[in-house]
Amino acid sequence: MLVLGDAHADDPDNRRALFAAYRAADADVALQLGDLLHYDLPIPTYFIAGNNEDFDTIDALRHGRVESSAVRNAHLLAGAVEEVEGLRIAGLSGNFAPTQYERPRPNLHGERRRHFVRGDVAAVKQLEDVDVLLTHEAPHGLPVSEDYEVGCQYIDELIEAVEPQLCLVGHHHQHAEMTYDNTRVVSLAPVQERYYHLNPETLELSSYTTPPS
Repeated sequence: MLVLGDAHADDPDNRRALFAAYRAADADVALQLGDLLHYDLPIPTYFIAGNNEDFDTIDALRHGRVESSAVRNAHLLAGAVEEVEGLRIAGLSGNFAPTQYERPRPNLHGERRRHFVRGDVAAVKQLEDVDVLLTHEAPHGLPVSEDYEVGCQYIDELIEAVEPQLCLVGHHHQHAEMTYDNTRVVSLAPVQERYYHLNPETLELSSYTTPPS
């Protein structure tokens, strides 16, 4: 199973790197950690929205009303579990904004649609038997270098509630690993640098250099 970090594939060079990773991996299915920004994909790809997306497309995917030829094989994870190669995959789309968290999702407009809200977190907390959780924000303790304190309490709570074996994190564009309670947490490098292979039987995650596009 192919696993991809942030893509930012609205940029032509980044889009070429994204497709180079798909070609090199030669997989049947993929997981992606947000900031995708290109939704016409070569294989079924289960992804979470990041804080940089085409939010009209994301809204259409949330409500199952996509009719654009520019969207193919893109499956948004939003409040439900998907069975992918024998694994139960769940995800929380978006990033955290304290001013938006308590609002109902229909009340978010424009760029504010990038955020997750309490209702999104509550929906994922109700899911059972989750093997792999995808988040764009990180739990506390993730050893990445930023100019601010990394970690969101609602991601902490989500991991504690769902107890996945593996949590994959986007957003930080750095590879880093930690353990939160009994969950292995891995922050992924961006697609321009690396792509990953996840063994669905062992949950072993292998990393490869993305080839020149």
